[in-house]
Parts: sequence; C-alpha cells; structure tokens
Amino acid sequence: MSHALQIKNVSKTYRGGKQALDDVSLDVPEGSFFALLGPNGAGKSTLINILADVVRPGSGQIRLLGHDLFREHGWCKRRLGVVPQEVAFDPFFNPREILHITSGMFGAKADEAWIEQLLERLELLPHAEKNSRQLSGGMRRRLLVAQALVHRPPVVVLDEPTAGVDVELRKRLWTFMRELNAQGTTILLTTHYLEEAEELCDQVAIIDQGRLLMHRPMRELLDEVASRVLHLSWPKPLQLDAAQQQALTRWRPRVQGSCLQLCLASGEQQAFHDAYTAASLLLGPPQDVALMQEDLEDVFLRLTGDHHERG
Repeated sequence: MSHALQIKNVSKTYRGGKQALDDVSLDVPEGSFFALLGPNGAGKSTLINILADVVRPGSGQIRLLGHDLFREHGWCKRRLGVVPQEVAFDPFFNPREILHITSGMFGAKADEAWIEQLLERLELLPHAEKNSRQLSGGMRRRLLVAQALVHRPPVVVLDEPTAGVDVELRKRLWTFMRELNAQGTTILLTTHYLEEAEELCDQVAIIDQGRLLMHRPMRELLDEVASRVLHLSWPKPLQLDAAQQQALTRWRPRVQGSCLQLCLASGEQQAFHDAYTAASLLLGPPQDVALMQEDLEDVFLRLTGDHHERG
C-alpha cells in the first residue's frame, strides 16, 4: 500500500515545557479519506501546523508521497493543500483575486476554469468581487478551502473546515469533498462533528494529550473496537454504591438518571446474559432493556473521556 503521508515518531514540546505531541506515528494511505480526531488540546492543530510548515517538530520525520516534507519543501508545498483553523486574508482583495494570488504562491499558473468551479461549488460565486472583510465567517472558511484546493494538490488537510457553516451548506461541501476523494485526492480531516467523520472517512486515528490512542480503518474500528451497550432502566433514579460499582466493573458501568449502561466487548461469549443477570441481582429486575452498538462518538468518548470527566 502506498502512503500519502508517513508520520514517524513526531514529538513537539513548546517553550515552558508543554508537550503537544509525544512520539506520534501514523500512515495515511494514498487516496483515503482519513479522520484525525481528538479533544481540544489533544495535539491535532500542532500536527497540522507541522504539516503546513508553520511549526517545526522537536523530533521525528514526515514524508509526503515518499518525499521528505522538510528537506524537499518546495516539491511538497506544491502537492499539499492545508485548510487551517485561523482565518487571515488581506482585506483589500476579493475572493477571485485571492485565489489568483494563492495560485502564484504555489508556483502554479491560475486555472480560470478551476477557480470558477471552486467559487461555484463552495457557493462563493455571488461574493467573488467583494472585499474579504465583507464576507461572513462561514464564507471565509469556504474561501480557505478554495485556497487549499486552487493548485489541485493530491493531498489536502482540512482542519475544522465546516466550523460556522450551516447544516445544509455543510452537506453540499462534503458532497464536493467526496467527489475529490473519488477522483484520487487524499483528504486528512479534523472535525468535532463525529457523525460526519463516521459517514465520510474510511480511516481514523484518535489522539489525546499528544499521544496516539487508536489508528485503524473505520469499518474495522466499528466492527472490532466498538462495544455493544446494554441499556437497563428502572422506575427510579439509580446511585451505585462502591460494592455495586465493583461488582459491575467488568462492564464499565455508567449511570444516567434511572438508566444503567453496561459495555459488552465484541466477541465476549454470554456477555448479554452475564451482564443482565449481575445487574438484576444487584438492583432488581429492570423495567426496560435495550441493546445498542457503539458508534464512533461512543468509542471516542470512551477512549478520551475518563480523564477529561475527572477534570
């Protein structure tokens, strides 16, 4: 399998001792739609800023399509498009002018037909002659996407590209991104909309506190890592004492009001029967029972949530 990005043992510590990345290694397959997920402060933006050559790592190597990202900067820059979180435009230029200027910055001649298509597909055509300071926040985010795509790079990094964009427009933007991916463009995405990541992406990596927690194909993660969750409810609110908590600890119990959630690991024999029986003996027969499969958001919260919930 060829890789669009190979990130090997990358670490970054900022002045003051804050370690943003701790020995992160992951491969992004060429042609994939790859989700990079993590809580705020997990290290995602630091990694993307390293890819964009805004921040240099303390250690480690990154290869883009087999080329060293730092030693072959010019070659890599022409083949990588990055949509950053920060919005910064010269207020005296309009979107069409900005895309012409950006083309030149990547060493490419402006492709008028492609610029027109970007303005249309990102719904900026009615605003193409406005100064950038007149654009709304959502329009500016879409202009960043257009800038990252204007030189037709084979690898695109999207850092929260739909922040501030309404739901319907977000759907149309993802339709465009799917089309680009189907044509061979590798897309690395960070987003807080986990349902979108689950729907769009075929690969996923989860990082937290600068460390890689999980890196798998999306379908494999949902089939093998996601648990089944047994939901049991009683007429009155629950509160487990220490002994009950200990008796159920095998299933990572979580109480929400009158509902008890117990995680049943994939492949665990007799899991439903054992968990149901244990809870019934401790709390009495439940009023309602439901068995559900974890989705990407559930897995994400399970992997990253414990220490965040504690503070």
